[in-house]
Amino acid sequence: MKILANDGIASGGKKQLEEAGIEVVTTKVAQEQLANYIQENNVTGIIVRSATKVREDLINSCPNLKIIGRAGVGMDNIDVDYARSKGVHVFNTPAASSASVAELVFAHLYSGVRFLHDSNRNMPLEGDSRFKELKKSYAGGRELRGKTLGIIGFGRIGREVAKIALGIGMKVIASDRTEGEAEITLEFYNHQEIKIPIKTEPVEQLIKHSDFITLHVPAQKEPVIGKDQFQNMKDGVGIINASRGGVVDEVALVEALESGKVSFAGLDTFEHEPSPAIKVLMNPNVSLSPHIGAATNEAQERIGYELAEEIIRVLK
Repeated sequence: MKILANDGIASGGKKQLEEAGIEVVTTKVAQEQLANYIQENNVTGIIVRSATKVREDLINSCPNLKIIGRAGVGMDNIDVDYARSKGVHVFNTPAASSASVAELVFAHLYSGVRFLHDSNRNMPLEGDSRFKELKKSYAGGRELRGKTLGIIGFGRIGREVAKIALGIGMKVIASDRTEGEAEITLEFYNHQEIKIPIKTEPVEQLIKHSDFITLHVPAQKEPVIGKDQFQNMKDGVGIINASRGGVVDEVALVEALESGKVSFAGLDTFEHEPSPAIKVLMNPNVSLSPHIGAATNEAQERIGYELAEEIIRVLK
């Protein structure tokens, strides 16, 4: 049995698979050569992140492929339904990276309310000559404590975001499949737990009530947030997208930033990855990161173990 980890796998997961008698290949194979490699090397399963695509043509070309594992949450780079119709076991690792993504959301939030993304650009250039002017221009920061955070998508990641928000004193509202009330559990180091109810409401209501909005939804055919939604938000709202590119209309976002309707945005994912729009990249009110939500050492180790356990379960 042979697994191709085409976008890599953490050492712990690799070791666990090898101890179970499964060979793990970490050679990076180019997309156009992938089908031939899988066939010629009798590869049983493939592990991918977001870079490698597993589409219908690849699945048809590789009848020996039994497993497709996605090291992460979104599976829009895999033709999941088609693969499963051919008897291929397709799975992802939804729990492993939730905490890392949630922490990145707050990195962008704190950066936005204190202008850190912009001051980090300008201090190296003008900090020695315009220190007082820069100090004045970045002096109107805001606290997150006491503000309302609207979470669109209340799955594992959305709930981790809510936990951090509650911990720093924010009010949390969420948009979920059902309206009414959801419950999350806050866990502490002394093994105590507190269960907290979270109000859920439709997106069109949530956007009116929120000081800051963060999205945690799968890839969509149409944007969740577009021109109409921006118009219904509070003035000066902050927007975070660490889910999937395209769930926020970036043209409408830039317009809202330029008008002042949106005070700042934090983007980890982009509509046109891996070549984001230059107007987004150059906007001084956008905090940027290159799709690194799950890219922590801890998350990658957890992902590796989760991949290994599921592969061993299926093959053994």
